[in-house]
Amino acid sequence: MAEPRVEVRRSKRRTRTVTAYREGDTVIVLIPARLSKKEEAHWVQEMQRRLLRSETKRRSPARTSDSALLERCGELSASYFGGQCLPRSVRWVPPMRTRWASCTPVDRTIRVSERLREVPAWVLDYVLVHELAHLLVPGHGPDFWELVHAYPRTERAVGYLEGLSAAAGWGIATEE
Repeated sequence: MAEPRVEVRRSKRRTRTVTAYREGDTVIVLIPARLSKKEEAHWVQEMQRRLLRSETKRRSPARTSDSALLERCGELSASYFGGQCLPRSVRWVPPMRTRWASCTPVDRTIRVSERLREVPAWVLDYVLVHELAHLLVPGHGPDFWELVHAYPRTERAVGYLEGLSAAAGWGIATEE
């Protein structure tokens, strides 16, 4: 993999902190203006390392394959449903027009939109917990939401998905 492009931005107002983030394919490193070239080189390398570690932690291994999705569902079922929600199959599907995922309780199958391959792991986990809950409660009534809210990041994930849909202009509503 090629080294990412790095842009260093020096600031006289920045006195002690160093920060980095991605802007497209470029890593932006914000540093105090007073740092030497040697200190700059150190901080660029260090911030790239930290950024990569942070991004790696957020990536879910479940995004790699259908079998990894099924395995993650098993882990989530054990954590939030006492192992009661085991789907027969879970698979990635081409982007859905109006949904992030769907569940068919009758045949215990779950389909997950490929639009979710790049979301943080905790967002994908929310979507999987939501679909797993449908294996116990088919609709979106109070019993269903009580199960889903066992996942501690439910509201945060719903907000993330609403923002993602709005920003991309997809018009995907998140039931809540």
